[in-house]
Amino acid sequence: MNSQLIQLNDLGFSYDQGKTETIKGVSLDIPEKQVTAFIGPSGCGKSTLLRCLNRMNDLIDTAKITRGSIKILGQDIHASDVDAIELRKHVGMVFQKYNPFPKSIYENVAYGLRIQGIKNKDVLDEAVERSLKGSALWDEVKDRLKTSALGLSGGQQQRLCIARTIAVQPKVILMDEPCSALDPIATAKVEELITELREQYTIVIVTHSMQQASRVSDRTAFFYLGELIEYDKTNTIFQNPSQKHTEDYISGRFG
Repeated sequence: MNSQLIQLNDLGFSYDQGKTETIKGVSLDIPEKQVTAFIGPSGCGKSTLLRCLNRMNDLIDTAKITRGSIKILGQDIHASDVDAIELRKHVGMVFQKYNPFPKSIYENVAYGLRIQGIKNKDVLDEAVERSLKGSALWDEVKDRLKTSALGLSGGQQQRLCIARTIAVQPKVILMDEPCSALDPIATAKVEELITELREQYTIVIVTHSMQQASRVSDRTAFFYLGELIEYDKTNTIFQNPSQKHTEDYISGRFG
């Protein structure tokens, strides 16, 4: 049985200093080296919860954890000795809108390593190649590493952002609707990539596409109005949900 890499216990979160909770008492264990999908209608809290996992919400002044805890690898990520920037090296994030830097393809991938103080060209070269191969992009870009990343197609830019994320070898990759801005062919490539990456990484993906969740994830969590309604193996959620609310959402009765 895979160990639980991420543990959420009665987590509450608010954007307005605790007046109203956007996340309401969520308890959830996320296993290592699997893909876990968060689904639910817009505004249900799934992206907010995802951002809690690497403390991205710390960047919002009025945001706060109102109760409960998040542990990653057994460490409370809000403990006083945990540095948020250090945490984000281990918990990488791929955003909805691909966001390569206005630099060369090579420098996009090497960016995180350079920030860590790595200057050795051989080390950087090896990491760039490994990461681009890992994101299924190497064959498409190996002859143009010095050209601008902004010249790539949307799907290639998103895979480049995944390469940039895996270059620093995180434990966890968070993906916030990574295919919502992509066409079906680029989406298929990213989904294929997620399936390959699960062998090395723990992946949590927020998706508005139930078809995508059913294709790529091992486990699925269904959220509604900030609450976790149901969490189980993906096959169970889609074929035999235990909650009527889940069934209604999956069958398209509301959304």
